Amino acid sequence: MAGLKYMSGFGNEFSSEDPRCPGSLPEGQNNPQVCPYGLYAEQLSGSAFTCPRPANKRSWLYRILPSVKHKPFAAVPCGNLTENWNEVEPEPNQLRWLPFTIPTSTEKKVDFVAGLQTVCGAGDAKSCDGIGIHVYTCNTSMVDRCFNNSDGDFLIVPQQGEILITTEFGKIMVEPNEIGVVQQGMRFSVDVFGETRGYILEVYGAHFELPDLGPIGANGLANPRDFLCPVAWYEDREVATGYTVINKYQGKLFACQQDFSPFNVVAWHGNYTPYKYNLKNFMVINVVAFDHADPSIFTVLTAKSTRPGVAIADFVIFPPRWGVADHTFRPPYYHRNCMSEFMGLIKGHYEAKEEGFQPGGASLHSIMTPHGPDAECFEKSSTAELKAERVAEGTMAFMFESSFSMAVTKWGLQTCQRLDKTYHQCWESLRSHFNPNWKPSKQ
Repeated sequence: MAGLKYMSGFGNEFSSEDPRCPGSLPEGQNNPQVCPYGLYAEQLSGSAFTCPRPANKRSWLYRILPSVKHKPFAAVPCGNLTENWNEVEPEPNQLRWLPFTIPTSTEKKVDFVAGLQTVCGAGDAKSCDGIGIHVYTCNTSMVDRCFNNSDGDFLIVPQQGEILITTEFGKIMVEPNEIGVVQQGMRFSVDVFGETRGYILEVYGAHFELPDLGPIGANGLANPRDFLCPVAWYEDREVATGYTVINKYQGKLFACQQDFSPFNVVAWHGNYTPYKYNLKNFMVINVVAFDHADPSIFTVLTAKSTRPGVAIADFVIFPPRWGVADHTFRPPYYHRNCMSEFMGLIKGHYEAKEEGFQPGGASLHSIMTPHGPDAECFEKSSTAELKAERVAEGTMAFMFESSFSMAVTKWGLQTCQRLDKTYHQCWESLRSHFNPNWKPSKQ
């Protein structure tokens, strides 16, 4: 949307006030007896008060009415959004989904919340430890209703159609090849501009952060300056017919009514904000001699667990880059992993499987489930001339990698009717190349 402004940085101490109300941020304190313009002061805490400073997340919001002014919450249908990981028996096979179906507006009007469907996940929102992986398919904007996730953070990956996310902190436009993160407890509404589809990684009990760079040094991968957060924007709007706040709480949905828009924050300051990032800004690190580096070099954001070096979830991308490795099988290697790997495709063709894995679809390779290049890719790459080449040009695949052993929902296995039951066939034509009489070639 033309005219939207942002502030750059990751985890910064930001401050912003709507230019219609200059001086609306209190000076020198957070909670004055009387706030400028007669506003209410409200703190939104994203961490325990006593967390160490580097992990302490909070923002102060100065709003026309506080968020506590609403009618009681009542349970509402969850649709295909769930945290029930025991609906169906475990599924250890390699799984692939065809592009998830987007309802047409002539068929049924579906907004962002109504279009949320859970594919897989693990853990428990009550114990603040786990993840959920969802897709959203929708065709209409949210009108006089907003969403609030009390369980965790949403990392949103649009695949088809841009989304305008209105939050208490301001507005963010997120397009395909960008991501948006709305952190726990932040109220937001989503406008769409046609048939829209995307993916969501939800984490409980942790927030996303930039991965440590180790010997890479001070620069590289996703640079902090490329993350953008909104500037303050408010509406002072009464809604006589009722404004609906939908709250995801302990895996269920609840709704309450109030008679005003929740986007009434005139000014705010703090380091707990929504934000966006354009994946084209990722500074790729790659092999320049031989062999294949692990895909952790493509990590954009991580949500750390309590175990050093082990993530609740990583968000990893496979962006356009140069391939130059000598004496090397360049596509991803065959693999069995102690982590779960859920992949999606925003655009283009994934290098290890150019057929079958389509934009708007997905795959899941669960813990210790074998996976790797299909037979065609193996044969082609085993005999290819190794020269410098562009890899994944015009493509953006991504991975949600998790230390949790994820369960697939009934919707993911059955109801969506998008599961590709022929997926295993892409490896069936792999053949033995073993030669017991092989001798090393003379140099």
